[in-house]
Amino acid sequence: MSDRALHGDHAEALPLRPDDLLAFRLARLLVLLDTVPDIASPKPMDIERISLYDFFADNPFLVFGRESEQHEMLVLAGFDSRNLSYQSSAQRFSSRRERLQHDLATLLAYDLVSAGATARRVAYALTNDGREHAQQLRSLYAKAYRRSAELITRELNRLSDKALQQRTREWLQADELLVDLFDPVPAALDLDA
Repeated sequence: MSDRALHGDHAEALPLRPDDLLAFRLARLLVLLDTVPDIASPKPMDIERISLYDFFADNPFLVFGRESEQHEMLVLAGFDSRNLSYQSSAQRFSSRRERLQHDLATLLAYDLVSAGATARRVAYALTNDGREHAQQLRSLYAKAYRRSAELITRELNRLSDKALQQRTREWLQADELLVDLFDPVPAALDLDA
């Protein structure tokens, strides 16, 4: 039976991917933020770091090559490096990042995360309710994502902000697409110059 037959005229409004579902994105952020306290000397989880950690935790083979120990762990957790979504990673990163501010505001409104000033930036952390909700997520995807998030947060937390931006450019292999993500006004577009 087709979507149209099941849902009438609203078939085109149905989400096509899990990332289109707000509840899915919020749950994934809860799982990600739940892994941060488990790493040594965690960096403040501002919107920049959250966007990178979340994206790479969902696409860990952009960071970990076939020869790495982490690659094998991720395969055992259920990730597949042959996934076609790795083909357009720079574009997906950009659109995913655009949604993050709204998703964090929603988690704040539900009192599942808190926000506070740390090192001249707004950092986010789970509240007790948020941690409780995160630990209740036990699907196969949640378990695989949690394992990936643990590996990614440990790896990316070692990097300074500048080094993280540089490595992101390398992993996404799209310098020209990332200029607008990290620079307020790219030099090519600076009309005052």
